[in-house]
Amino acid sequence: MENLTAIEQQKLERAQKRVKAISGFYKHLIAYILVNLFLISRAYFNLKPGEEFFEFSNFSVAFFWGIGLAFNAAGVFGRNAFWGQNWEEKKINEIMEKEKTAKWE
Repeated sequence: MENLTAIEQQKLERAQKRVKAISGFYKHLIAYILVNLFLISRAYFNLKPGEEFFEFSNFSVAFFWGIGLAFNAAGVFGRNAFWGQNWEEKKINEIMEKEKTAKWE
């Protein structure tokens, strides 16, 4: 990237940092899903006769790690990630654009 002004360089660095944070979150999410699928399936297939599957001990890792994952998501995407400012307006515009480009027969 040649001849960037100082402001453009700062914007580029912020954008790169944000992309890296988002990428890190998705890697964390994939690890969460894969590890918990393994742990929960292992607990299911190692059940002894008479044991209950739906015990807290079988899901405690997923529960507590999920809390950490939620905090990670809040840190990366902000606490208003889903229903932030102007969410309804943006969603209405998105739906209208989809309807405009959709082929109605």
